[in-house]
Amino acid sequence: MGIGDIVMIEIALIVGLVAIVYALLLIFEIFKIPPGEGKMVEISEFIKEGASAYLKRQYGIIISIALIIAVGVAVISYRLAISYVLGALSSTLAGFVGMYVAVNSNVRTTYVAKAFGLSRALSVAFKGGSVMGIMVVGVGTLMIALQYIAYGGSLEIINDIIGYSFGASTVALFARVGGGIYTKAADIGADLVGKVEQGIPEDDPRNPGVIADNVGDNVGDVAGMGADLFESYVGAIISTMVIAATTLAASNAISWALCPLIISSAGIIASILVTFVVRVKEGGDPSRPLTLASVIGSIIIALISYPITAYMLGSDVGVRVWTVIVIGLVAGVVIGLTSDYFTNKDKPPVSKVAMMSQMGPALTILSGFSYGFLSTAIPALGVAIAELLSFYILYSYGGFWYGIYGVALAAVGMLSLTGIVVSADAYGPITDNAAGIAEQAGLGDEVRAITDKLDSAGNTMKSISKGFAIGSAALTALAFLAAYSSKLGLSITDIKINLSLIDPTVLSGSFIGVALPALFVALVVMAVSDAAFVLIDEIRRQFKERPGIMEFKEKPDYGRVVAIVTSAAIKKLILPGAVAIISPLVVGFILGPYALGGMLFSSIITGLLLGLFQGNVGNTWDNAKKHIEEGKYGGKGSEAHKAAVIGDTVGDPLKDASGPSINILIKLMSVVSLVFIVYIVNYNLLGAILR
Repeated sequence: MGIGDIVMIEIALIVGLVAIVYALLLIFEIFKIPPGEGKMVEISEFIKEGASAYLKRQYGIIISIALIIAVGVAVISYRLAISYVLGALSSTLAGFVGMYVAVNSNVRTTYVAKAFGLSRALSVAFKGGSVMGIMVVGVGTLMIALQYIAYGGSLEIINDIIGYSFGASTVALFARVGGGIYTKAADIGADLVGKVEQGIPEDDPRNPGVIADNVGDNVGDVAGMGADLFESYVGAIISTMVIAATTLAASNAISWALCPLIISSAGIIASILVTFVVRVKEGGDPSRPLTLASVIGSIIIALISYPITAYMLGSDVGVRVWTVIVIGLVAGVVIGLTSDYFTNKDKPPVSKVAMMSQMGPALTILSGFSYGFLSTAIPALGVAIAELLSFYILYSYGGFWYGIYGVALAAVGMLSLTGIVVSADAYGPITDNAAGIAEQAGLGDEVRAITDKLDSAGNTMKSISKGFAIGSAALTALAFLAAYSSKLGLSITDIKINLSLIDPTVLSGSFIGVALPALFVALVVMAVSDAAFVLIDEIRRQFKERPGIMEFKEKPDYGRVVAIVTSAAIKKLILPGAVAIISPLVVGFILGPYALGGMLFSSIITGLLLGLFQGNVGNTWDNAKKHIEEGKYGGKGSEAHKAAVIGDTVGDPLKDASGPSINILIKLMSVVSLVFIVYIVNYNLLGAILR
């Protein structure tokens, strides 16, 4: 490494450490706030115990699976295996820390809402979410930089760091699927029996499923989403580094390889600065500063990135690289704003779905479906334009592989916003829990109005983050596919011929790739349905056998419901995860590397469509329900409200389980293929037959 490269890697190390220290300072600041008293603290403890118990069981199984995979990876390379374990542990650490802070921030948000009002409560909730966001980017950047240095600081060792992305993806998929099954089974069970059958409000303490629902918000949307975007973040960085190390023959190839790591460091700085600007006046709309945060963060990253690229790569090519980064940032903002439009309760699509609910659940479902599919058009177009522009900007500089590097770097540009997006997403379950605690503790309409306002903004943020996650996943998966192609060791002409869609081998793999996301969605939704079935039966049993619950004379058995949904989610998380890991190996070792390339390509395309659709349609139904609960079309308890609750229930597993899990599915299949590509090329059944 040259002096400049050493300086850059040191900057990445320092910025990563600063992020972790800042996250710890935020934790200290949050924990100085009193947790309230009486019923508030009691409910908070129930949530903490349930979330902790579930995560311990879930991660116990995930780490066991990861260790088995690590043994298999060690056969290829011991450094690859070490990186794999580090990736798995980093993802686990980020999830645990984020969840721990979230379940301690929720009750403090409720307390501050009661004592000081909306402005201070927003600050507490966003800082609680920021711990997760900043930990994700800080740990990821620091660990990649440390591995690069520890392994010798050369281009060759970057291939070993792929293991870090593999480990992070493995944990992320199982955590996202397991957390999604848990949270949506609990949510569906609590809503269908509590709201529809018993006619009691959301988060009513008489509902035996209410604590399980509160727990689910944390294990799904904090630990699960954090793990999701953590693996996207490190995956984008590492895939871009691999392309530079494998295909770029420039004398300053190390600078090209380190560039994505340094751009990500700029994103960390922006994430920290944004925590100081998310503010709202009393009576204001908290969704505005939260939505504006990503725009401000994008501007900060763009301003910092230009001198970095000019210094590392020279002013001429630096402008091109900077432009590619800006393209990624703009694409991320466009995807987020599109999700906001289709899911915000104050925008036309949600209002229309709420209005249609007056005529029953059939029109709720049909109108939601139409807007869900419509919402995929602009993000897909945005990804297509970003991919095309980023390719040709660097293709005109250095040819095909520089263009491919540009596509990968656009994903890095988009994901440099990860710290901000995860912060806003983790804010959501904190405020959701805060609203639940306010309701269950009987704090009154004034406090509940504040927490509901925060919660409504949180729903919008969760929708934006899911749109961002699947859009970035598509670009990241394309980068992995490009890295996969580069590892085949073929000339550009041979790649174009052998990976042509008119080749029957590639086409057969493509058909398999089209089906895999659909199969995955089916498995996850069936798992949620099965778990919800058991849970609904238990909640109904408690209401039937203990009639005093409805009159506040008997206390529901919250612990039993939590135990049931925990057991159901743990049993169901393994099969969908196994599909993601095993399917590329089966296709690769039977049909060969070109069929596998076709499978990866098709799964990315269909995964983008299914992921965007599910994430948006679920939140459209959710916010249509909330729109009615604010007094529109008859308000709570009306026929429109009952129809909207059914729509929300149908959308729950789509937006919080199967939809966001697809992000990880398409990337995990790509990274598994990348890790085992050498063996697939040399040992595949079809190749042996044809030879």
